[in-house]
Amino acid sequence: MRVTPSEQLQWMDRFCSEERLFVILRCAQNDSADGLVISSLLKQGIAGIRGVPVKSLPMRRLGFSLLLLPFFALHATAQKTTAVAPISSATAPTTQITLGNSTVVLGGLWKFHTGDNMAWAQPGFDDSAWVTMDLTPLKGSHDPFYGSQGYLPGWTARGYKGYYGYAWYRLRVHVQDGQTALALQMPIDFDDAYQVYVNGQFIGQTGRFTARGVTAYFSTPAAFPLPANFRGGPVTIAIRVWMKSYLTAPDAGGLHGPPVLGHASAIAGLLQLNWDAIDHTVYGSFVDIAILLLALGVAFGLFWLDRTEPAFLWLGLTCAALLAFEFSIVAGYYTTWIGDVPEFLLEDAFLTPAIIGLWVLFWAYWFRMDRMGRLHRAVWGLVALLAVGMAMMRGPFYGDVVPVHAIVWLSPLTLALKLLLGALLVWVTTRGIRKNQLEGLLALPAVVLVVLSIYEEELLLLHVPIFYFPFRFGVELDQIATILSLAIITVLMLRRFLHGQREREQFRLEMEQARQVQQMLIPEALPVVPGFTLESEYRPAQQVGGDFFQIIAGKDNSILIVVGDVSGKGLKAAMLVSLIVGAIRMVTETTQEPITILQSLNRRLCGRMQGHFATCVVARIAPNGETVIANAGHLPPYLNGAEVAIAGSLPLGMIETADFEQTRLTLQPGDRLTLLTDGVVEAQNEQKQLFGFDRTQQISRQPAAAIAVTAQQFGQEDDITVIGITRAAV
Repeated sequence: MRVTPSEQLQWMDRFCSEERLFVILRCAQNDSADGLVISSLLKQGIAGIRGVPVKSLPMRRLGFSLLLLPFFALHATAQKTTAVAPISSATAPTTQITLGNSTVVLGGLWKFHTGDNMAWAQPGFDDSAWVTMDLTPLKGSHDPFYGSQGYLPGWTARGYKGYYGYAWYRLRVHVQDGQTALALQMPIDFDDAYQVYVNGQFIGQTGRFTARGVTAYFSTPAAFPLPANFRGGPVTIAIRVWMKSYLTAPDAGGLHGPPVLGHASAIAGLLQLNWDAIDHTVYGSFVDIAILLLALGVAFGLFWLDRTEPAFLWLGLTCAALLAFEFSIVAGYYTTWIGDVPEFLLEDAFLTPAIIGLWVLFWAYWFRMDRMGRLHRAVWGLVALLAVGMAMMRGPFYGDVVPVHAIVWLSPLTLALKLLLGALLVWVTTRGIRKNQLEGLLALPAVVLVVLSIYEEELLLLHVPIFYFPFRFGVELDQIATILSLAIITVLMLRRFLHGQREREQFRLEMEQARQVQQMLIPEALPVVPGFTLESEYRPAQQVGGDFFQIIAGKDNSILIVVGDVSGKGLKAAMLVSLIVGAIRMVTETTQEPITILQSLNRRLCGRMQGHFATCVVARIAPNGETVIANAGHLPPYLNGAEVAIAGSLPLGMIETADFEQTRLTLQPGDRLTLLTDGVVEAQNEQKQLFGFDRTQQISRQPAAAIAVTAQQFGQEDDITVIGITRAAV
C-alpha cells in the first residue's frame, strides 16, 4: 500500500484524535496495511504520537474484533436472503426479503441526509431527493480499529468532510413469511450515538438524547425488538445518528456497518454471543480488581497496625487509584454511568498520571528516602503537567479548543513528561538499592514489573506483544505485571511488618527493663524527718521518663532534695537519668552543700550527655528551717504559693566551667515549699493552650498528688514530678 505525505498526515490526525492508535500498532506487528502507514509515520520522526496513553482501549478494540465472528457463523446458515434495494420514492415498490430461521444483513443503498427533522422517521416521508449511501460490506476491507472484516467508511469520507452533528439513514423493505417476533441488531462500530425508528415508532437507542444535547458511550452490542404488532409486510427503518464535533478522522461519521434483521430468537442468540466475547475480553480486568482489593486491604490493614510505616499507606492509595481505573473500564463496558468523553478524561488525564506519581512516591517511601517534600513537589508538578497535556489531546478540547495539528508537539511533550516520571522512579530505585542493599535488591523485580505496567503502551513500538488470550480470555501485559508486582510487594510488606514487630517487641522489652531500673532509682518510701512532712508524686509521660529526684535525710535531721529533668524522652533519657542518679548518690556521700553538688555533677556529666542536658535544683533544709537552694536551669520552687526568686544558671552537662549561685531563706513553722518539673507548666489541652506559670502558681500550695492530677487532666505532654515539704507548726 502506497501512502502519500498528505494521507500520512490524515492518518496521524485520525489515530491521535480518536485514541485508536494502539490497535493500529497491533496491526503493524502483523505487517498489515495499517502497519505500513505507522512505519512510514515513525520514519518521518513523528513517533511522538505514541505518547497518547489510553489504557482501556486496546482490549476493547481487539475484543470487539471477536464480536462479529458469531454473526458470520449465523449468517452463513441463512436459508434465503434477498438483497435490499434502494427506494426511489415513498410510493415505489418495496424490496422483498424472506426470513426463515435466519438473519439478513441490511446492506445495499440506504437513503442519507444530513440535518435533523423528526418527520424523517415517518414511513410516509418522501426521501426520493435524498442521496444514497451504500452500506454493503466491502470485500477485503477491515475495521482499522476493531479488526473486523467488512468495514465501511463514514460520511466524512463520502463527500461530507468536516460535517458533524445529526444525520439520518432510511431504508424501506418488505418482509415476507414473518410469523414470529423480529428484532434489529445494530452495527458495533458507529460515530457516536443513534436512535432507531421502525415505521415511525421509536424502538431503541445507544447514547442519551436530551434537550441539552447528546451523551455518547462506548460501543457495545445492541439489538432492539421491532414493534410487537409487526409480523411482516412493508417496514421503514429510520436511523438518527449524531457525531461529536471533535472527531477529525478522515472516515468518521455515522454507521460503519449495516444493521442485521432477523427473528428475535436468532438476534438474541447473536447478541448473547457478542456479550460472551466481551466477557472474555474483560476477564483480565475482573481478576485485576480482585487482586487489587486484596492488596488494598493488606496495605491499609498493615498501616492501621503500624502507623510508623508510610509506605503501607501509599501502596494503599496506589491500589485505590488502580481500582478506580479498572472499575472505570468495566463500567464503560457494561453500564452507561459515564459518557465516553468524561471516561477518557478520567482515565487518561487524571488516573493515568496520578497512578504513575503514586508508584514513584510509594517506592520512595518504601526505600525510606530523605527530602520527601522536594520529591513530592517534583512528582506532583510533573503529574499536573502530564494531566493537562493529556486533557488537551482528548475531547472536548482536542479539535475545538486545541487545533488538530497541535498533536505534532503535544504528543512528544506528554511522552517526555511520562518518561521524566519514569526517570524519577529509576533514580529512586537506584538510591534505594544503594541505601538498603538486600531489601532494595529484593524489591527490584517488583519495580521492573511496575515499569512494565506503566509503559505497556510504549512497548508496542518495540513490537513487544502486550495482548494475550489464554483459554480465550483477554489479558494485557500490564495486568499480568500489576498482579505479579503486587504479589511480590505483599510478601515484602509482610516481611517488613514482621521484622518491625520483632524490633518493637525487642524495644518493648528494653523499655520494660529500663522502667524496672528506673523504679529502683526513684524513691518509693520517703524518709521520716522530725518537724517536716514530705510528699512526692512522679508520673512519667511514657513507660520511662526523664525526670529524677532524690530525698536524703541527714543524721542531724536535715533534708537534702535534688529534683531535675533530662532533655528528651524515652529510653535514652531514662539511661541518662540512671547516670545522674548514680552520680548524685556518689557526690552526696562527701558533701551536703547544694552548690558543691551541682558543680560536681556538672563536671561528671560534661562530655557524657551525647547532645542532651539536664536541669536541676538542689535544696538543703536544716532542722531549724534554714534553707539553701542552688539552681542549674530548673524551674524555681514555690514558697507558700509564691515563686522563690533565685539566680538562674546553665543546665548541667553543657559547660564544664559553668557558675552556680546559692539562695538562702528560712522556712517558718507552717510554711510549704514546692519543687516541680516543667511537665506541670507545659501541660497542654486540646486547644493547644499551655497550663502555664499562672495556673501552676495558683495550685502550688495544694498537695503534690493534687498538683500532678490537675496537670495530667489538663493534658500531659511531659513527665510530671512534684515534691512538697511542709515545716510542722509549733
